[in-house]
Amino acid sequence: MFSRRKFSVLMAVGALALSTLAAVTSASPQGSTPSTQRHGTVKAPANKAPLNIAILIQDDLISQVANEVGVTANFIRTLPPGSRVMVGYITSGSLQVRQSFTTDLNSAARSLRIPVSNTSASSYNPYVEVIEALRRFDAGASGRNVVLLVSDGLDDSRGFDATSAGTTLDLERAVREANARNVGIYSFYAPSVGLTSRNRLAASYGQSALNRISDATGGRAFFQGTTGFVSFDPYFKQLRQALEQVY
Repeated sequence: MFSRRKFSVLMAVGALALSTLAAVTSASPQGSTPSTQRHGTVKAPANKAPLNIAILIQDDLISQVANEVGVTANFIRTLPPGSRVMVGYITSGSLQVRQSFTTDLNSAARSLRIPVSNTSASSYNPYVEVIEALRRFDAGASGRNVVLLVSDGLDDSRGFDATSAGTTLDLERAVREANARNVGIYSFYAPSVGLTSRNRLAASYGQSALNRISDATGGRAFFQGTTGFVSFDPYFKQLRQALEQVY
């Protein structure tokens, strides 16, 4: 049997242990759930980690897209320090690189220009130039790799029906290239001065294709319906939220 003295000592030790546990628990912020790797190191949230991002803009998008240059420049300038940015335009069947990958965010933002918004700048299809851009990523660079594709998404180079325009050979090649290089493709839909601004079915095919390439590469497609165009503001808000997730 325990004496009263021993019992008192045990009670005191137990109280001290509970007090210490409570202090440790209260020191941890509520809702804090840092992501850890198996070896125990903590990964930084994506919004603090630099990105390698290529911003690709289709040159024959409707003229209202010119109003989004400012918000796009602001997005570039507010990327995490150390991010590397490339800016390119998909125009007349080629990729026009306005700014090669750089950590100078202001320089990348200044390289933006308004789209030509004319059928003379229409591309063969956007996905050939996406593949070219993917090959410009540095395999040895640290950080998350991302493409932001601003496009109508339509590839009618091999026909115009649900089978040929929704999932094309070049789109699938772009998916394979992106996955091989560990690049997530995010896409903003905007109609072009061609079919997608006049034909709802064409717009639907284009959006379906953007959704396909984004979903298959771990990205996300953003669009607001098949008619009209308002603003990229809600797209950028959602894109920031997606990129700020811990990965």
